[in-house]
Amino acid sequence: MAKFSVGQTASFSKTITEKDVATFAEISGDKNPVHLDEAYAQQTRFGKRIAHGTLTIGLISAVLGNQLPGHGTVYMSQSIKFLKPVYFDDTITATVEILSIRADKGIVSIKTDCTNQHGDKIAEGEAVVFHPDAKSMS
Repeated sequence: MAKFSVGQTASFSKTITEKDVATFAEISGDKNPVHLDEAYAQQTRFGKRIAHGTLTIGLISAVLGNQLPGHGTVYMSQSIKFLKPVYFDDTITATVEILSIRADKGIVSIKTDCTNQHGDKIAEGEAVVFHPDAKSMS
């Protein structure tokens, strides 16, 4: 049985590569040229290609499912605010912090943040997940 508590944190880091973005575009079907076409992206406010926002927040899912609360976690909802773009070769760290545990339902509310290698917050939000071990906590 997993043991977790309010205030507990975990994180996961990954460098976002051009290959990651191309693969995500194929899997998701999101082939927006701001992600794939350098000439197009140079004409945008970003000045170069950027990663998909949903690829970036996928790192949050990695933390939730593998670390905290961990295996058995099922996403119920996620609110997210994107604050800055993610460029190729940025290293993104997704950090989660348990805000509350509703033991009677097995529901855990979690603060979710993503930062880049410069410490800039690129996304922030809150997730609600189900975890079977949360039902046995009081």
